[in-house]
Amino acid sequence: MKNLAFLGLGLCVALAFTSCKSSESAYKKAYEKAKQQELAQGTAVQQQTSAPAAVVAPTESATPVSSADVRQEKVTIVAGTGNLQDYSVVCGSFGVKTNAENLKSFLDNEGYSAIIVYNADRNMYRVVSETFSNRDAAVRARDAFKAKYPNRQDFQGAWLLYRMN
Repeated sequence: MKNLAFLGLGLCVALAFTSCKSSESAYKKAYEKAKQQELAQGTAVQQQTSAPAAVVAPTESATPVSSADVRQEKVTIVAGTGNLQDYSVVCGSFGVKTNAENLKSFLDNEGYSAIIVYNADRNMYRVVSETFSNRDAAVRARDAFKAKYPNRQDFQGAWLLYRMN
């Protein structure tokens, strides 16, 4: 009788450990699916931003811009010196601040005065290589940045940020 109880207890423990493994597997699958969706969205954004920008006469008013060409976000500076103007070239987005700091260091060594901004709504750190008061200058800078690093796929996804107040 004791052997049967011990065997039953052993079976329960074995089932408990294997059930944890399946939830770990489910978590991993969900993470991989989310990562694939994020990459797919990044590809869509890259395709949208790689289209030539329409020529628009610069205006001094802070009118909303097309979301197809520019993303509008409310951000705050968390690292770097300088003022964040209306339009910025974002060359990296990270959920972990350390990763953003590493890219900022790289850009600083390349001669940029990079800034890290934080979007609290999306919990993302954006690495800005340059910032401008008008859209046309920002578009030219983004295109020049992408042309400077043709072999860096991560930089080919550079996009424009319109800072919302």
